[in-house]
Amino acid sequence: MRIHILGASGSGTTTLGQALAAELQVRHLDADHFYWKRTDPPFTTKIPPDIRQQNMIEAFRQQSDVVVSGSMVSWGDYWHTAFDMVVFIHIPPELRMERLRKREFQRYGSVIYDDPERNRQYLAFMEWAAQYDDPAFTGRSFRIHQEWMEKVSCPVLRITGDTSVQHRVNRVKAFIAEMD
Repeated sequence: MRIHILGASGSGTTTLGQALAAELQVRHLDADHFYWKRTDPPFTTKIPPDIRQQNMIEAFRQQSDVVVSGSMVSWGDYWHTAFDMVVFIHIPPELRMERLRKREFQRYGSVIYDDPERNRQYLAFMEWAAQYDDPAFTGRSFRIHQEWMEKVSCPVLRITGDTSVQHRVNRVKAFIAEMD
């Protein structure tokens, strides 16, 4: 089974992807590892789209069973038919933004406030993430995710609200059982 998990930054896609892959004993691929070059600080330099796409396809094709987390809505038409199921996570914006504030501080510490350049990067990221639920936003957004999910050839499971990781894993497993 090839499963794709997507949602806004801070919604828990990577966390669910890791937990689900462990539960199903399959490989987990995170789109961020293919999207961003490994830099210090991380998440500052993008990999060119054609290279990231090819690298992800190569890693994906090596697996008959895999969980992929992260948004890939702009990665080409290949992904519309690549998965057996899609899981979409949506949580309240206030909770998501609070999670992101905590996550960014845990990852980087006070440098995101103390260093002018890192503060600029942090504020730009938070502003970008805050626009997810705005229907007019043209970046990665709820609207764009909805449009992408209408194009996929597989069933979509929507999980909304603030639920535990185990609850989400159980929902996905139940959905898989219903598909069999």
